[in-house]
Amino acid sequence: MRLTTRTNLAMRTLMFCAVNPGRIVRKQEAAEVCNASENHLAQIINHLARIGVIETVRGRHGGFRLRREPSEITVGEVFRELEAGVPFAECFAAAGNTCPLTGSCRLRAALERALEAFYATLDPVTLDDLVTDNCALGTILTLEPLPAQPCGA
Repeated sequence: MRLTTRTNLAMRTLMFCAVNPGRIVRKQEAAEVCNASENHLAQIINHLARIGVIETVRGRHGGFRLRREPSEITVGEVFRELEAGVPFAECFAAAGNTCPLTGSCRLRAALERALEAFYATLDPVTLDDLVTDNCALGTILTLEPLPAQPCGA
């Protein structure tokens, strides 16, 4: 299994927001830190705003920030939303399925169970779990200098 670039960048963007709480971050800042193009990131920001995990702020000092607390945003929720439009296999696609085995193949049912297990594993993992006491991540993503303190302090 492989995640789409969109989902990967969405998670980077959400972690970036979570590590910079109470701050409106700019697309340019996120693109630089997350190693993404601003155009691609703009699409991801729009999608994340549509699903209600971030809010955008317009204007000269605009940007975006988390709409909900990091402890309320689960990785499973984000993955499901962003990966929903990408069929895992050809037989999962309503349109364009040309597989001649679809009517008698048992692999699809096994893949559906595996995907559900994958998402179920990610459902209890929150954005907060990914960033709290993660000093190495904070060093990479924090816009303001971190106070000198040992990790986990």
